[in-house]
Amino acid sequence: MPDRLICMSDSARQTLIEQIHASGRRFVLSITGGGSGAVAALLQMPGASASVLEAVVPYSARALHDWLGGPVDQYCSAATARAMAMRSFERSRELSDDEPHTLCGIGATASLATNRPKRGSHRIHVAWQSATTTVVATCRFTTGTGTRADEEDVSAQLILGAIAEACEVCTPRSITTSIEIETDRCEQRAPDSWTELLLGRRATVMIPAGDETTRRAVLFPGAFNPPHRGHERMAEIAAQRCGGPVTFELSIANVDKPSLDFIEIADRLEQLADRRVLLTRAPTFVEKARLAPGCTFVVGADTIERVADPSYYGSDTAQRDAAIAELATLGCRFLVFGRTLEGRFAPLSTVKIPASLRALCDEVPESEFSADVSSTELRRAETE
Repeated sequence: MPDRLICMSDSARQTLIEQIHASGRRFVLSITGGGSGAVAALLQMPGASASVLEAVVPYSARALHDWLGGPVDQYCSAATARAMAMRSFERSRELSDDEPHTLCGIGATASLATNRPKRGSHRIHVAWQSATTTVVATCRFTTGTGTRADEEDVSAQLILGAIAEACEVCTPRSITTSIEIETDRCEQRAPDSWTELLLGRRATVMIPAGDETTRRAVLFPGAFNPPHRGHERMAEIAAQRCGGPVTFELSIANVDKPSLDFIEIADRLEQLADRRVLLTRAPTFVEKARLAPGCTFVVGADTIERVADPSYYGSDTAQRDAAIAELATLGCRFLVFGRTLEGRFAPLSTVKIPASLRALCDEVPESEFSADVSSTELRRAETE
């Protein structure tokens, strides 16, 4: 973030905020853990209503869960800051009818000096999201070189710097402060097709670019965060059984959580670099089926159980049954793989699902496939 934003004079800060308010850009800001002085600074200046749509401080774990639609792997991380920025961007679209390219979202999560023991370094992650770009910057404070007030001041000005950059008021420069810090930054500008997908102006993006025909396709939906040997083996078996190539389907939209940001999309595509991937914004199987009528979905037993779970349909079994009926009408089927849990293989026969859904399923037996690894477990191991 710009070094002129650190230890700025009052007049310099006032000028910067005036430029933000006059930029023609509007944004939602969400902050947790520190840096809330940026909110006060923005709202104390005349003209704030021209740029600030909303400012939220989901400070407790429960509040952050509510803001992001569920728990996070790590509260103070670059990924969480990016998710907060994307949630803020999506919220800006809910609050404003302005052209989406004039809107942005800012997210910040901090772990600063306090009166209780801390895990990890004192740090702040600040991200901003627009229709075309995802940016995240991390500032780590060297423990013992500054007070909480020092870290709060730097954090607030880092947030103002992110807002100014998102509003195209200034560009990032190196940071100089009176306390010792380390910084890094990541930026991902989106291809036009990703922007159109995020904004709902197109339904799919095929990677690599080419034929996006999905009728009668073999689709392997998932988050693939990260992909692992189980995914690879499932794709191999599905290709053999279905007599055609498998396309990995990655939805950037989620039923409850923010959409995937551009850094996250790029990271996951890199991990699936040798695979054909269909990007969609179809979080539910009915939405996927409408994009790919007649397709075969490659799923695990845990996923087919969720397809049958009424809680995913507002606890309404009638809605659940209607969704299953539509899947059948669209000619879609499921190739279901069992899972090894706590040393025991769980086949499809052990999963409680309606007969109407079971009729759409073909099972891969334990003799062909058995996996005891999950992406969730791999992510948990990385953060511990």
